Amino acid sequence: MSRLARSTAALALLLPLALALPAASAAPAAPAASAPAAPAGGAAEPLRDVVLVGNSADGTVSFLDARTYRNLGTLDVAPDLEEVLAGMDVFRRAAYEVVRREAGGDKFVDDAHLSPDGRTLYVSRGNLGDAAAFDVATGRQLWRTHLAGLKADHAALSADGRTFVVSAITAAKAQALDTATGRVTGEFATGTYPHENVYSADGSLVYNMSIGVTSLPKALDSLKGAKQVTVADARTWKVLRTYTFDKGIRPAVITPDGSTMYAQLSYLNGFVEYDLRAGRTLRTVELPFSAAGAALKPDDYPQNSAHHGMAMNGAQDKLCVAGTIDDYTAVVSRPGLTTDGFVHYPQGALPYWSVTGQDGRHCWVTLSNRDEVSVVDYATAREVARVKVGDFPQRERTGRVAPEALSGLTPQG
Repeated sequence: MSRLARSTAALALLLPLALALPAASAAPAAPAASAPAAPAGGAAEPLRDVVLVGNSADGTVSFLDARTYRNLGTLDVAPDLEEVLAGMDVFRRAAYEVVRREAGGDKFVDDAHLSPDGRTLYVSRGNLGDAAAFDVATGRQLWRTHLAGLKADHAALSADGRTFVVSAITAAKAQALDTATGRVTGEFATGTYPHENVYSADGSLVYNMSIGVTSLPKALDSLKGAKQVTVADARTWKVLRTYTFDKGIRPAVITPDGSTMYAQLSYLNGFVEYDLRAGRTLRTVELPFSAAGAALKPDDYPQNSAHHGMAMNGAQDKLCVAGTIDDYTAVVSRPGLTTDGFVHYPQGALPYWSVTGQDGRHCWVTLSNRDEVSVVDYATAREVARVKVGDFPQRERTGRVAPEALSGLTPQG
């Protein structure tokens, strides 16, 4: 039996069990605690704009200065790793090993967001199947919550900082956590293998994108499950609408008016423009293959992704596209969807995520296999900085950190 067949068989056995895990598994696993209050006496220093980079294999989060591009240091977000592994029962430990193998190794940070006051970091911890909160200044874990199923995926934080929405990927649901306590306060059903979560511009909706079972080969795409965008009310968690796709929905950006989505799809070397009001694809943009990308078989794409990383600039007239298998970043102008230019990287760099910085003029792209972040100028489609980070950087998010909390960071090794 091939490695793919063995892995697929193992997941097929584990998935029904993951769906049946009791709700109690989503209860906080550590006593909740409040983050320290801001220092008394005098006005606090202004918050500092940062880009957070989740170093997935390291189990750390790097804090990069959004203005100077300097690496300010890292926070260890898996200090309890041995404790968590030791506390797993036989089934969960076996499932952990399968998920670890399918994910390509240790993946302890899937997503990370900063609280509005810049003092607490909320993390979706990938293969550990949980979410946790940390006081940035001390590194102390404030709470930890097991999610349903076996793996925690992409997450989104509400604008008021009160709700952390995480995809429980093998349980086919997104779960909402109270950031003060880690308690699960709501959830909604999604497609198969829920992935990205995106709040609408006004905060009233959450869009969840599902990708289907990525361990199955492309030839069995019809068996991967429901590949859809699920739209839920961000207050009641009632599902309001679903959009069905024939391929998994990867990173996406939605225009502030909620009318249009630009989304990467599994196996597509490019992206689609999708009308969310009419529920139909308007245009499909195919971007060029590199020689190395063209030589790959679709089943060799990382987790079915040809391209994985989408962002939109502050003026909403340009897109930043991470060409994962092709080792480039493309800047595309809208509404024409013409390509302005490319930033090319060494073969195998694996550009894997894109986010627009707070100035709206620069796109930050993780180069996962090089342990670096590339900063690209939207106006010129040129790289303006390259920053060293931790092992296998994936997700990036923007945030604002309290300057007094920076003392809790460890200098990047």
